[in-house]
Amino acid sequence: MIVYRKIEDIITRMQDDKAGGVPIRTVKSFLSKIPSVVTGADIVQWLMKNLNIEDPGEAIHLGSLIAAQGYVFPISDHVLTLKDDGTFYRFQAPYFWPSNCWEPENTDYAIYLCKRTMQNKARLELADYEAENLARLQRAFARKWEFIFMQAEAQVKIDRKKDKTERKILDSQERAFWDVHRPVPGCVNTTEMDIRKCRRMKNPQKVKKSVYGVTEESQSQSPVHVPSQPVRKTTKEDFRKQITFLNVQIERHCLKMSKVAESKEPSQQRVKRWGFSMDEVLKDPVGRDQFLRFLESEFSSENLRFWLAVQDLKKQPIQDVTTRVEEIWQEFLAPGAQSAINLDSHSYEKTSQNVKDPGRYTYEDAQEHIYKLMKSDSYARFLRSNAYQDLLLAKKKGKSLVSKRLTGLMQSS
Repeated sequence: MIVYRKIEDIITRMQDDKAGGVPIRTVKSFLSKIPSVVTGADIVQWLMKNLNIEDPGEAIHLGSLIAAQGYVFPISDHVLTLKDDGTFYRFQAPYFWPSNCWEPENTDYAIYLCKRTMQNKARLELADYEAENLARLQRAFARKWEFIFMQAEAQVKIDRKKDKTERKILDSQERAFWDVHRPVPGCVNTTEMDIRKCRRMKNPQKVKKSVYGVTEESQSQSPVHVPSQPVRKTTKEDFRKQITFLNVQIERHCLKMSKVAESKEPSQQRVKRWGFSMDEVLKDPVGRDQFLRFLESEFSSENLRFWLAVQDLKKQPIQDVTTRVEEIWQEFLAPGAQSAINLDSHSYEKTSQNVKDPGRYTYEDAQEHIYKLMKSDSYARFLRSNAYQDLLLAKKKGKSLVSKRLTGLMQSS
């Protein structure tokens, strides 16, 4: 807490115009304005001038430590570091300061990500790791996802009533808050506590193990006078108990899919989820079937069938891989193939070379190319299609497509 107070004192002085703080300004961009920003160079110069720092490298290091805690953040990057250049930064709102000492829960993060998918803004589009986190949270909170979705919708409605400039600033500050608590993969999470240090702080008199491997009750006791304990060899029974324990732990942490998710008739929330990303469609059996039917109506179902065949190839036993690789080649890529897919020359040449040494990942490049093709073309049309819109409308009215068709048949008869 003392460290936080010192950092917040520096941040307060930075924002004080009367005391010679960092100049905060609105910058004109090509077609818009960027409100309330400072440059990294201005922050570095202020730190050197007001904290008597002579080395610019030291000022950059100090600024990066402050940024890592989320007190200042880049407006166009998720990596919380300070650069001595014209990169634009923004100050965090006091509400989101770490000194408030509240650790957000995964449900809060799920509401935030879900809200981002509803706002349809390019600057709020989910990064790849955020989309993966959203999918993981949807599986974890499958039973209460409807509540999370409703919370996100309510927050979006409140945000729309705010001024455009204020909303833009608040969106960036909220994003920076989650960059601290759910950082980009590869970045250090500064909010995590070292469990071993916490245990030592809470139990300073607890029995410890010295570097010599001797158990000691207190520092005053000499290791020389402690009777040595015979080392017991690990038996097969010990291994069995350990394996049993680990299996129990794995089963406890396995997430079971709810019966609602397993049903063939999708709920409204489930159908809406398909609009988050193409991954949501592909991992949902019903969504995958609907997407395949749509592609069949456009005479391009071979793309999805190829993608699914390659996914299945990755799960095949090693002795069946060579045969399956040849079958996929003959069906989708060989000259005159019955379900030929459209690959660019580079992917086709690389895949042709890979087929000579078949493996589970022979078609990795071709699969990635087809995935991007479906995502940029077919998936967007699927979301605009009558089939998907009918599903959404049917669920809003509380009727399934099956009952709708039966009603039509009864009226016609």
